Amino acid sequence: MNLIKSTGTFSFFIIISRLLGYLRDVLIAIFLGSGPIADAFFVAFRIPNTFRRLFAEGSFNAAFVPSYSSELIKGNYKAKNFANDVFNFLMLGLLILVIIIEIFMPGFIYLIAPGFYEDESKLELTILLTRITFPFLLFISLASFFSAILNSHNKFGAAAASPIILNIILILIIFFEKNSNGNLALYLSYGISLAGFVQLVFIYFFAKKYFKPKLNFKLKITSKIKFFFNKFLPGIFSSGVTQINILVGTIIASFQASAVSYLYYADRIYQINLAIAGIAIGTVILPNLSRHIKTGNHKKINFIQNKAFELCLFLSLPASMALIVGSEEITSALFGYGEFKVSSVSNSAKALFYFALGLPAFAIIKVFSTFLFARNNTKTPFYYSLISVLVNISISIIFFSKVGFIIIPIATSISSWVNALLLFLKLYTNNYFRLSNIINFTNFKILSISIITTYFFSYLINLCKNNLLYDSELKLFTIILLVLITILIYILISIITKTFKYSDIKLRY
Repeated sequence: MNLIKSTGTFSFFIIISRLLGYLRDVLIAIFLGSGPIADAFFVAFRIPNTFRRLFAEGSFNAAFVPSYSSELIKGNYKAKNFANDVFNFLMLGLLILVIIIEIFMPGFIYLIAPGFYEDESKLELTILLTRITFPFLLFISLASFFSAILNSHNKFGAAAASPIILNIILILIIFFEKNSNGNLALYLSYGISLAGFVQLVFIYFFAKKYFKPKLNFKLKITSKIKFFFNKFLPGIFSSGVTQINILVGTIIASFQASAVSYLYYADRIYQINLAIAGIAIGTVILPNLSRHIKTGNHKKINFIQNKAFELCLFLSLPASMALIVGSEEITSALFGYGEFKVSSVSNSAKALFYFALGLPAFAIIKVFSTFLFARNNTKTPFYYSLISVLVNISISIIFFSKVGFIIIPIATSISSWVNALLLFLKLYTNNYFRLSNIINFTNFKILSISIITTYFFSYLINLCKNNLLYDSELKLFTIILLVLITILIYILISIITKTFKYSDIKLRY
């Protein structure tokens, strides 16, 4: 495996998906804005999408890939039997879960958005839209299963590309139904479930080369299945702690008008970098890292982990700093159109500023958790994630009445840094992870270059401030140009200082 090349392939499709996701969200911002209909839709979208992130961006891979990779070493027959048992348990469990929640949706919405019970019309719309979107959970979770099969065979492209389908379908719906007399949110909700089904078919087309499931609901709980679910269930919580913290924020934010929408738009901006700096790296290194741990190849283990951490910082630190200094201008340029007014931009920008402070921690959690997942340890990240969520809830509840929704991104960032620190201490004390002197020096250079580049980005923003005003027709073009110039400068300085070397692209891990 080539870490940078594989991460690059994964990241390429993620970037395409996130750019289409941005187009989707800016269209939603224009036609739905940040009012009660938008709040209802975002809750309906957030719930299945959170489950998607929990499954597709960590927990299922974390539990399945190491176990499946171990079975592959023993032979394809044993691997296929194990995969088939997991598939049938997953299929039946998800089907039962979706049916139960569809029946008891009003109570479920009360748990997710209790503040909506103060507005009966918003509540009824949220229940309706969530019932429509919830089958997405079944389809996308099964798609994640087949993605894990592909990842285990070091095939990352199809799984990374599949979210593009959701964005294309929703964009088409917006174009064709934008004048649908208030029914746009309804059509978008149907589109979400349709997209989940199409993604499942798409992923299966590529995965069937390695595995074709045989439905069998006469389930046997073997020792291997027990072991898998003992790893999987805590893994859901630990690998998706950032999403759980954001979901907790959504619950609390439901008590303030439009706050759910502000958090949603801020979340969409920083998620672009998180997908590359944390999720892509963690997903790519897991199969090979698991194999090297099984064979006891400590040299390879240390090499992969050090390079993964270095790449994580290389991608997340400059992005975090840029979002901090340019949160207002970036939010305005990306979403400040139509129904998304100046006040909406200002509030979303404040949320983005505080989310950005935690961005490196969000990415580090993904990478450090993978180091433990590869060792079949999902319980330790689970316990640390539980501490993180409790810290988040405590801070949010204590200060929400005083400062409003803005405490939610603050609490999310603080709790995430707590989680990242706990993971590092665990890895260090167990002698699982040691930073080499070369990597330490490289990380210092990354920090220095990020500070220099961010200063330059801030200077460019001030230089072009008239083109970045809310009413400027050039603001999107300007911010894209400034970001591209800044990225180019960051890469050039990195090459000159040998922080990034072309030879790293050819290294195999």
